[in-house]
Amino acid sequence: MRKGLSKRGQSTLEYAVLIVVIIAALVAMQVYLKRGVQGRMRESSDQIGEQFSPGYTVSNIQTTTYAQSKEESDAYSTTTTILNQFQNRTGAENVLGAGNEYWGK
Repeated sequence: MRKGLSKRGQSTLEYAVLIVVIIAALVAMQVYLKRGVQGRMRESSDQIGEQFSPGYTVSNIQTTTYAQSKEESDAYSTTTTILNQFQNRTGAENVLGAGNEYWGK
């Protein structure tokens, strides 16, 4: 009976050592995984473009709208038909970087 307990104890110890080695490997890899995720996030934000602050967005845009419509009325209802409609926007918009808000550039 002593031999059976010894083998079972040895087997449990081997599993415990294996679990400790796996946990140690995961802890060691944590730094590299974290850097990888941060790199992906940085790459994605760089692809989006420069971020901006609405407080530092300056725009001077003129909008002209033209619409031609026909309206018909009877005793019970009014029907409006839009025949032609367009909108024209001219001007400029200047978007400054978010660094201006935080660093006063």
